[in-house]
Amino acid sequence: MEKVIVSVATTGSWTTREQTPYVPITEEEIAAEAIRCWREGAAIVHIHVRDEQGRVTSDPARYARVRDLIREQGCDIILNFSTGGGAGIVPDEERIAPVRLHPEIASFDAGSLNFGDRVFANSPQFLEALAREMQTHGVKPEIECFDSSFIETAKRFIERGLIQPPYWFQMVLGVRGGAPATVEQLVHMVRQLPAGSLWSVCAIGRHQLPMNVAALVMGGHVRTGLEDNIYYSYRVLAEGNAPLVARIVRIARELGREPASPSEARALLGLPPFQG
Repeated sequence: MEKVIVSVATTGSWTTREQTPYVPITEEEIAAEAIRCWREGAAIVHIHVRDEQGRVTSDPARYARVRDLIREQGCDIILNFSTGGGAGIVPDEERIAPVRLHPEIASFDAGSLNFGDRVFANSPQFLEALAREMQTHGVKPEIECFDSSFIETAKRFIERGLIQPPYWFQMVLGVRGGAPATVEQLVHMVRQLPAGSLWSVCAIGRHQLPMNVAALVMGGHVRTGLEDNIYYSYRVLAEGNAPLVARIVRIARELGREPASPSEARALLGLPPFQG
């Protein structure tokens, strides 16, 4: 079977130190976690950054600091910057700003939905501006889909030539207000994808591991990390992101799927070779 691309989402927008002492908050902590996860087999790190109070921010200087700290250690993990963390908090123009740092990948949340007790708003105008900025700066969209309608929206951008193949979809399942984290839902969404798509799955809380395993069996790729789930097992906190990465890599190998290195993941995703 094709090698599996393992992504890790280390921080997210909302996980707090009160919930878990292991979530990385500062740029130094986020970079160190990325390197630990790379050593365990992660090919992509999905990065959010926080301000001095630990609140989500889209500050490009903080993204640049994380990038530089990772690269200074000789780590070639693929950098995937979030454009979604500031939704409803900062203006859309600020959400787009990290794309101008030329990360290899950035998130493209292809729609809006009720997200727990808030609205995760991604207007058509914002998505158009984001897609065009990504094209300008050579950034591959990670098309994040919280339900099947997001896939249909992404197809419209694909038809207009604003997203180029190979397409990289991330199914985000189990959010309150989004699609449920079930195999039936995953199969339904995968069947909707356009030809030439690669796809990955992340899921919230206790659904993370079962849906990761389902993706492995189905030939997809996986995302793990404290952004989506702070527990290693029932009521047992994961002591950082690296144990979650190590576990899914071990399971993947048991299923006959070796983890893709960052260079192999770049080849699968149509990204240029790493330049250092």
